[in-house]
Amino acid sequence: MSQVRSQDWLSKVRAMVGQEALPPQTAADPVNLPMIRRWCEAMGDRTPAFLDEQAAVRSGRASVVAPPAMLFAWTMSHFSPDGEREGGTLLGLDLVDAAGFTSVVATNVEEEYFRELRCGDLITQRVTLDGISDEKKTGLGVGHFVTYRYEFSDQRGELVGRTIFRVLKFRPPAKAKEAAPVAADAPRAAKASPPRPPMTKDGEFFWAGFVERKLLVRQCGQCGRLHHPPGPMCPECNSLEWTPRECSGRGTIHSFVVMHQPQIPGHQYPLPVALIDLEEGARIVANLQGIAPDKVRIGLPVEVQYVEYEKDFVLPAFRERRTG
Repeated sequence: MSQVRSQDWLSKVRAMVGQEALPPQTAADPVNLPMIRRWCEAMGDRTPAFLDEQAAVRSGRASVVAPPAMLFAWTMSHFSPDGEREGGTLLGLDLVDAAGFTSVVATNVEEEYFRELRCGDLITQRVTLDGISDEKKTGLGVGHFVTYRYEFSDQRGELVGRTIFRVLKFRPPAKAKEAAPVAADAPRAAKASPPRPPMTKDGEFFWAGFVERKLLVRQCGQCGRLHHPPGPMCPECNSLEWTPRECSGRGTIHSFVVMHQPQIPGHQYPLPVALIDLEEGARIVANLQGIAPDKVRIGLPVEVQYVEYEKDFVLPAFRERRTG
């Protein structure tokens, strides 16, 4: 793709600030309890006001309310079979890409909630281009922050929430030389390494286990419950005692998404990402590998494999479980 002169393309994008970045999107369905329940189940959220009518009334609400973090879920667009987003590309990004800033190094989301959503609310989303920064330098190359404002209103036109979405689009460096060939049946990593996960005292054992080709999950030392993601205490009994339990790596797909954007270095897109029910009872989010996006389905048996990016940096990916 040929690059356009910096002053020209940047001026054109800035002239678009304040314009609609996508056509308005009204939810296909009103806020409803079945969808709330499925979301809470997937996220492990047991807040009574989200799930139980009587508990919601006792808390001072008129009825069950939706988790605020579901704001995007009601109006989320679909992707067509050829990978295009319904409604097209966000305004301005085609000019940013044409200028050579084709990669994403970071995204940021800020959300405001003005009232809780109740069953029956019908949500409409409107998106505007909020701004583009001057050129910034990153360790991966120069880039620009592009910011979009999402505003959500109900069936009466009342503003119920707002999201500021910011993405850093950068110009990738020249491609490195091809790596040496690997065995045909070995798990393959993309040429670039993805960003390393943040290491905390609670989760360090989890990431270190992959280097040893082990899938480790915290098990409470008091009640025996497996809990993941790793946190400082057991969500069941609040005990601080725990031991790492090695899991088999076998499980089934509980739910999944197919990611198209943002495209993070080190992965191939479209990228299926799944919530896996492990045999032992815990759940883990991981990429799928070797399964075409249109072949992924809920309930599909899968098994873990380990993708080595560097000697001390290994990530799990799940493939369809082999039989026999």
